[in-house]
Amino acid sequence: MTEVIEGRASDLLLLCDHASNAVPEDVDLGIAPELLNLHIAVDIGAGPVTRALTKQLDAPAILGTVSRLVLDLHREPDHPNLVPKASDGHAIPGNAEIDREERLTRFHVPYHAIIEDRIRARRPALILSIHSFTPCLEDGGTPRPWEIGILYNEDERAARPAIDWLRGQGFVTGDNEPYSGKLLNATLNRHAEANQISSIAVEIRNDLIRDDAGVQRWADIIARLTGHLRNHLAQPAAPIA
Repeated sequence: MTEVIEGRASDLLLLCDHASNAVPEDVDLGIAPELLNLHIAVDIGAGPVTRALTKQLDAPAILGTVSRLVLDLHREPDHPNLVPKASDGHAIPGNAEIDREERLTRFHVPYHAIIEDRIRARRPALILSIHSFTPCLEDGGTPRPWEIGILYNEDERAARPAIDWLRGQGFVTGDNEPYSGKLLNATLNRHAEANQISSIAVEIRNDLIRDDAGVQRWADIIARLTGHLRNHLAQPAAPIA
């Protein structure tokens, strides 16, 4: 369950691991349907922002179109929460007794294979992974003040200029917030850092992208940020002293 959008921008690849709350008909999570509209099931607004960016930047994109409650594509295959039994205080009883390997083979393997094949066929200079976060977790959370966060692991080539640019534009910007990319960065660790491709995970607070106007506003912002990063990454590296 993967959506692939083509684009002519060969230097850029957009990813969106949690673009959908879709649950296949043969998967019973055992939860109330309204939970599928919450952040535990989908990165609210992230899919629409990614699709808007593909149009503005003429960029290719790969979107995961299965709910993170079925299987979290943004986790390592051996991660204990690959198939979550609970999320933000909500039990997922249908995941208590499941064939983990079947879910892995059905959803995780093909999604990441598509990304690998794309990078092998047309290696980008920059990968942006688009996510969203909830303003406050239900299960004992504290308010998250950031409008946007930039997440990264070891490679800071795109992260540092991205954070500086966003803060310079007046946005309340998290540096590895609301959670750290040094702990949760599975997709970019695998497809970007492992291939020495510059990358960032972009986390937008989901109350800012719940409607069309918010989606378009933040797509415009990320498009401008992308232009800044392209220019920055095209500059020759400073000589080592």
